[in-house]
Amino acid sequence: MCFKKPGPANNFKKTIYLISAIILGLLLSFLAHALIEIKYLSWAGSQGVAVTFHNACALAPWLQIVLWILGALGGFFLGLWWWRWVYVERRWEKKSK
Repeated sequence: MCFKKPGPANNFKKTIYLISAIILGLLLSFLAHALIEIKYLSWAGSQGVAVTFHNACALAPWLQIVLWILGALGGFFLGLWWWRWVYVERRWEKKSK
């Protein structure tokens, strides 16, 4: 019931697929940002290092931007790979037979 064939590929589907993958990449980069910041604040607290906050964030602004860009690019390329895997090569269909 849940595992029906995805149907024919078209540009609208591909656009939605890529946007969804980019959002996933951004969410994962947000999670990575939180984990890095938690580790940094824990380390700074144990070492007695003064932490400078930038817009309520302990990480440097350039690192925040790099994490967002890596998340978006990673999501985009993951979306392209998944698109090829599901709609072009149809690997899922070959494994189920």
